[in-house]
Amino acid sequence: MHRVLILGAGKIGALISGLLAESGGYSVHLGDVDGAAAESVVRAHGGGNLTAFALDAGDRQALAKHLKAHPVDAVISSLPFYCNVGVAEAARAAQTHYFDLTEDVEVTRAVRAIATGAQQAFVPQCGLAPGFISIAAAELITHFDELRAVKLRVGALPQHPNNVLKYSLTWSTEGLINEYGNPCQAINEGRLMELAPLEGLEEIEIDGTLYEAFNTSGGLGSLAETHGTRIESMNYKTIRYPGHCQQMRLLMNDLKLNHDRGTLKRILENAVPQTLQDVVIVYAAVTGKQDGQLREENYVNKVYPQVIAGRLWSAIQVTTAAGITAVVDLVLEHAGRYRGFVAQEQFRLTDILANRFGRYYAPGGTNHVSGEVVVSGKAGHQRRQQAANS
Repeated sequence: MHRVLILGAGKIGALISGLLAESGGYSVHLGDVDGAAAESVVRAHGGGNLTAFALDAGDRQALAKHLKAHPVDAVISSLPFYCNVGVAEAARAAQTHYFDLTEDVEVTRAVRAIATGAQQAFVPQCGLAPGFISIAAAELITHFDELRAVKLRVGALPQHPNNVLKYSLTWSTEGLINEYGNPCQAINEGRLMELAPLEGLEEIEIDGTLYEAFNTSGGLGSLAETHGTRIESMNYKTIRYPGHCQQMRLLMNDLKLNHDRGTLKRILENAVPQTLQDVVIVYAAVTGKQDGQLREENYVNKVYPQVIAGRLWSAIQVTTAAGITAVVDLVLEHAGRYRGFVAQEQFRLTDILANRFGRYYAPGGTNHVSGEVVVSGKAGHQRRQQAANS
């Protein structure tokens, strides 16, 4: 069995640990600074391959001591982005593979430096965006003789928006603010450049529904560095319902809350509810020459909440956890193939979708499953209920 340490027992770490442990192929240690939170996740899953630890990953000595006492094949960080450099350094010292979910450009650069010369794989930016969207776009890119433009668009949206932001908190608030407030990489006229977040507003229509999309940070991952020399334009934008961008500009720019992110975090978490009834939209478009003709190919998918191991998980939880677990599985199942810094676009989309974890990206889902679970009254306290029954 593969041995892994997952750091962070939050929304995403809980599902990552469950997917791996319940697959039968992994022995999983789940560490969190709040040991009770990790224990709660273990009780909810109720499997024998999952063990909880009280572990402060911000304490480098404590993390190093744990890895020495409990050697693993891989460390998976589902912690906030600012924790990941220290975790990557600990993984390098312990000679173990490293994976994270960061969208932060500077953290990724630091991980790349740490990975230099390593015999193990260092794979940052796993999950959805960056992550799966880069893999999907890279697959389309291989179909072209010459490239002109690549567009990456991703959105995690409430199925039933009913507030002025037309949004619900579906993942890390700190990560969301980071994406909305930091510079955005793009390629324009063949040059790699930085663009302002919350700009580049455009309309996009998918399956008859009108959305807006705008610049956000981090979603492009390393794709621009990999293919930038042979393309005219490449950019990443976040999909939202129309009107959201204008409201966020008011908060972050006009009211200057981009410079007081702690206050903005408290405002959002106090006013904007969480939901399990979301939908993730993945849209990649590549334009270029095929056999001398100008053509465009698209990968478009909508992923809805799913019931996994008897519990309803939101679409953003499913897509993020499936993205990273599929990549972890591919790296550990092919010993020696991946080492040093590994970009997401080094993985084939066909391999991801054929993987036992990547299959959760399969198209064809609907909002009926989440609606039925919510109506039944089982969604609100499901972790507590599962823990009580285990």
